[in-house]
Amino acid sequence: MIDRRQCLALISLAATGAHADAGDPSQVPLLSSASLGDNIAPGWSHQRLPKVERANDYDIETDNNRRVLHVRSASSASSWVTRLDVDPARTPWLQWQWKVSRSLAGSDLRVKQGDDYAARLYVFFNLPLDRLSLKDRFSIRAARVLSGAEIPAAALCYVWGHAQPAGATGWNPYTDRVRMVVLDSKDGDAGSWRPHARDVGRDWAEAFEGPVPHISGVGIGADTDNTSDKVDTWFSDLRFAANP
Repeated sequence: MIDRRQCLALISLAATGAHADAGDPSQVPLLSSASLGDNIAPGWSHQRLPKVERANDYDIETDNNRRVLHVRSASSASSWVTRLDVDPARTPWLQWQWKVSRSLAGSDLRVKQGDDYAARLYVFFNLPLDRLSLKDRFSIRAARVLSGAEIPAAALCYVWGHAQPAGATGWNPYTDRVRMVVLDSKDGDAGSWRPHARDVGRDWAEAFEGPVPHISGVGIGADTDNTSDKVDTWFSDLRFAANP
């Protein structure tokens, strides 16, 4: 049975997210295409988590003369999700910037109660089930039946952490189908925009076996419901590119 906080439930969001309105599933819809004050951007959907009482608040605002997404998380959790079809053999580099008001002191990827982060960015993969063990196939098929969604079988999750330093990686405490990657940590860079460019294909190879599958979506947000904490988080536009 899938635990309500297990990341198989989280990555099911990719199956129900919106398609890119621009008609190009190989690129992430622009957050900056939304109007100021909008609580959803074209091509994205706001996905709540089952049995999590409070969702985050999202809106588009101006920061340094550009439109960005502002996430307010207070004992809450939810994500903005979009569906894609990206070939990481052609465009493996995911580029974006994020900013947080503070890190979460209780954030710790080793334990379930620490599965909260000031910023999260999921990359979902369209991994064929025949590449999984019999146990994992059964679990994901059961989850798909229960949720009614075509749940992805693997994901990377980039986070702003606290207990682990930048560069740390590990399996999500709920499932080994999600690999956690800490990009920023603690409060030293809080309040500043942090640029990132990740070779998703390389990150896949370090976490999973076999050739990297197509990317089926991404999800962004913050998560404070386990720790009953609060944070403000901002995301810039995201894009896939052939080079960093």
